[in-house]
Amino acid sequence: MTSDQIRQNYLDFFRSKGHLIVASAPLVAKNDPTLMFNNSGMAQFKDYFLGNGTPPSKRIADTQKCLRVSGKHNDLEDVGFDTYHHTMFEMLGNWSFGDYFKQEALTWSWELLTEVFKLPKERIYVSVFEGDAKDGVPFDQEAWDIWKNMVGEERIILGNKKDNFWEMGEVGPCGPCSEIHIDLRNQDEVDAVSGKTLVNADHPQVVEIWNNVFMQFERKADGSLIPLPSKHVDTGMGFERLCMAIQGKQSNYDTDVFQGTIKFVADLAGKTYNTGEKWTDISLRVIADHIRAIAFTIADGQLPSNNKAGYVIRRILRRAVRYGYTYLGFREPFLHQLVPLLANQFAHVFPELKAQEEFVKNVIREEENSFLRTLELGIKRLDNLLVNEKGGVLNGETVFELYDTFGFPSDLTALIAKEKGYEIDEAGYLVALDEQKARSRKDANKEATDWVEIRESAATEFLGYDYSELPVQIIKYRKVKTKVGGEYHFVFDQTPFYAEMGGQVGDSGTFWVGEISIEINDCKKENDLFIHISNDKNIENLIENKVFEGIAKINIERRNLITSNHTATHLMLSAMRKVLGNHISQKGSFQNEEVTRFDFSHFSKVSDQEIAEIENMVNEKIRLNISLDEKRNVPIADAIALGATATFGEKYGDFVRVITFDPAFSLELCGGTHVAATGQIGLFKFVSEGSVSAGVRRVEAITGIKALSLFDEQLNIVSEIKELFKGQNDIVKAVKNLQEEKNALQKKIESFEREKLLTLKDSLISKIEFVGDLRLIASKVEVNKADDLKTLCFELRNTAHQLVVALVANIDGKPALAVMVDESLVTSKNLNAGTLVREMAKEVKGGGGGQATFASAGGSDVNGLDKALEKIRTLLG
Repeated sequence: MTSDQIRQNYLDFFRSKGHLIVASAPLVAKNDPTLMFNNSGMAQFKDYFLGNGTPPSKRIADTQKCLRVSGKHNDLEDVGFDTYHHTMFEMLGNWSFGDYFKQEALTWSWELLTEVFKLPKERIYVSVFEGDAKDGVPFDQEAWDIWKNMVGEERIILGNKKDNFWEMGEVGPCGPCSEIHIDLRNQDEVDAVSGKTLVNADHPQVVEIWNNVFMQFERKADGSLIPLPSKHVDTGMGFERLCMAIQGKQSNYDTDVFQGTIKFVADLAGKTYNTGEKWTDISLRVIADHIRAIAFTIADGQLPSNNKAGYVIRRILRRAVRYGYTYLGFREPFLHQLVPLLANQFAHVFPELKAQEEFVKNVIREEENSFLRTLELGIKRLDNLLVNEKGGVLNGETVFELYDTFGFPSDLTALIAKEKGYEIDEAGYLVALDEQKARSRKDANKEATDWVEIRESAATEFLGYDYSELPVQIIKYRKVKTKVGGEYHFVFDQTPFYAEMGGQVGDSGTFWVGEISIEINDCKKENDLFIHISNDKNIENLIENKVFEGIAKINIERRNLITSNHTATHLMLSAMRKVLGNHISQKGSFQNEEVTRFDFSHFSKVSDQEIAEIENMVNEKIRLNISLDEKRNVPIADAIALGATATFGEKYGDFVRVITFDPAFSLELCGGTHVAATGQIGLFKFVSEGSVSAGVRRVEAITGIKALSLFDEQLNIVSEIKELFKGQNDIVKAVKNLQEEKNALQKKIESFEREKLLTLKDSLISKIEFVGDLRLIASKVEVNKADDLKTLCFELRNTAHQLVVALVANIDGKPALAVMVDESLVTSKNLNAGTLVREMAKEVKGGGGGQATFASAGGSDVNGLDKALEKIRTLLG
């Protein structure tokens, strides 16, 4: 079978067992603070397991894109070096939400593997949970008995908590699991050593292919386990490993899932795969794996960047580029050429990549270009450092320098160092690394307690489209400690509060209990829970008295401003497509009561003329006062057929909400709040346009009273300028004349300053002193800016042999230092301007650095300038 046939047979099998087949969720996790990426098939269904939502069917099957490159589940370091770990992989899954349990799940697993896929029964081993006294979880007798009747006791293995108790994170649904392993070794090896002894021993041909997880518990924040209200089944089968088993291969990379990509890259590099060249094979595997993770994550809405999920993707991309550069000889961008190949390969199962093929390709090309510009210099720098490094460990400051200067993520530096027999000082690196550039880590400012359940309830019913206030009851709450105190999180049975989603910020408002008001600062969505956030001091009294019912009322004035900005964003996107082209797609958005910010795919600056055309089109639609056409619970297939625009990277259910302002202009899938008619927006005005990253532009705009205030402000400025230019009718021409006069005067000033520096240069030459066999000019000078010190140093450079120049100055109360060392002294005397200036800077309580021949420094204590000059004489003497 081909990989496409294997996937389809899996889905068809579970469809025949009454399962609803659903689409994969995006790789980037939405509304789940515990996850950066969807790292398992069950992530999108977590709320169903917790009882916070109702699944569309009690039986579901799918293939889910997963990414395991951060946090607890991280396979990055194994990718390429073994044959069965991946960054992105497909997880085939079948799910039961309070329906069937162990008997059906295990029986169907056996039926599918042995009867449909015809895998040899004698090569299959299974495991069951042995129990854990500390957690109070017994041996899984039920699973043992089911397997015993199918495979026999001799092929059942008892597994401990590490191998056979599945948990997605520190908290959340969990339970015992039963793994299925297959022995793919040749018969001679099987005859010599039993496959049972190699299960979970990291043997490349004795691998786990399927895991049946039985969700029975929820792990709380304090580590305890409580039974879930109903039992569920969560299974996951590694698609790539299944293909290896069915296609009779010894490696995932030998299957048709990867061979097309590997052959393409190998041909491009003039190499051949699987000929015994270790680093060639590893590199081809790494690239074939990494390009999938990069391309699909970008297609799902996450662009490479320097923080959080974006940084993870940039790390993966740079890792792939480095392998191609070092071992395959690529000196020009090559990864982006793989995008069309992947887009066609997966078009029928993950169409989002095909739909954005050019955009993804261009983003990757720009990232490659950016990294390749510094890669060669960085590798040379690292090689030189490793030659001189003592003790086999590269210090943390150097690791940070490679990141900061050359864009080397620390794990890439570690990888290159490891290949040369070195380790890195990871702890030292983390100390040196600025927090803004640190790899994504959990928010350390908050620590939440477990939810306190007031009563059982399904997910919050959001009624905010129709009501601004509602009678509500708190169904659960928790207290959250923060650095500035604490806050409470409430979940109501129903709510008018919009929770932050799709770029629109959450509502604020009030929870009234009789005459007592409790301010609600924000509302966020965590999985399917609407969480109302408050730090009002009245909360403590409410909880102590167990008063949980009241009236929830939103700040309607703020909501209206947000709503205007949100609707304006819809109109703006439609206008952009008409003016700039249909390739425009949303890459990020933000709407609050002040502004709408919108990121979109486009590879050139939006011209002033285009900005004006878009703005005029939006304002025309506002003046037409087009009424909102809102349709709820529309089958998604019908919505798409109508031409509704969907946002890539968003997970839509089977039924969606369609927002239309003129079917021929703006028709989108959207869960946000909107004006009843476009005239309520009042006015639309762009305030900025610029680049966010490769292929992504950002505009900001304001509406209504904010836009009107901007016009008033600008008119006042124009009036003031007119007043200053009394008697001149053309104020634009007057300002241009003023600029020309300023530029002419500036040139004269620069000429005078140049003459002053030349005079100063002659004076300094007369002050040359000898320190041993060196010539030294060390002097305090009067200059206007630090750059003048550099200019003087370079003017003096060729005035004497074996010359060192050290100049200091007091510039607006701040010390400035500069050192120039003759190039001959760098090699003959091992002098270094950077080292010298750093030592001098200690006298002015500062620091600096630079090249071996020139360096500069600053500080905070101008009283130390004379001491700094004495310091260099001491250093040279």
